Amino acid sequence: MPEFSIQVASSKHHQYAQAICDEMAESAKARGTGIAKRSPEYLRMKMEEGKAIIALEKNTQQVVGFCYIESWGHQKYVANSGLIVFPEFRKYGLAREIKEKAFELSRKKFPDAKLFGLTTSLAVMKLNSELGYHPVTFSELTDDKEFWKGCQSCVNYHILQSKEHKNCLCTGMLYDPAEKKRKRWSFLQKLPILKRLKKLKEATFLTKFSKVFS
Repeated sequence: MPEFSIQVASSKHHQYAQAICDEMAESAKARGTGIAKRSPEYLRMKMEEGKAIIALEKNTQQVVGFCYIESWGHQKYVANSGLIVFPEFRKYGLAREIKEKAFELSRKKFPDAKLFGLTTSLAVMKLNSELGYHPVTFSELTDDKEFWKGCQSCVNYHILQSKEHKNCLCTGMLYDPAEKKRKRWSFLQKLPILKRLKKLKEATFLTKFSKVFS
């Protein structure tokens, strides 16, 4: 089994930008859906900003996967975009590892932002769910017009237009850090009650136990 290096991309990875763009286009064509078209120059910019994850095969230093992050709505929303794994390397779980790295990078750079994505892939939906995303309506995603312009290159854009940008064939998914904090705080508030219940059960058990042997 080949070994891989998955890391935050930088300017030293500029040489891979064209191959990544080509694979993004081929991947979208194979799925029959669109993907926001990005130029090699745009991907190089993401690399320089430290806003991309790249996967390389260790021995050959061949690029085998990629993903980048973008912020929208004055950094209130962040999307992990352009996730690809080159066809011959799709059986090693790379998509999951790249997605997890992109998630960690997004949380580090934009800790208060809502993370979101649009996808038609069941595999990506499963990965997102495991990271804490949940399906939402498009109204809960960013209203940044520049983001939605990226959908114009999709073969299903006419559907999005006909639905007045309310839904499409893609599923919208969202991770809200504020919601996670609320749930965590709610759980912590319940801890004293749980402790009292535990003590009550222990006392009841000890009472029964003492009666048996008295």
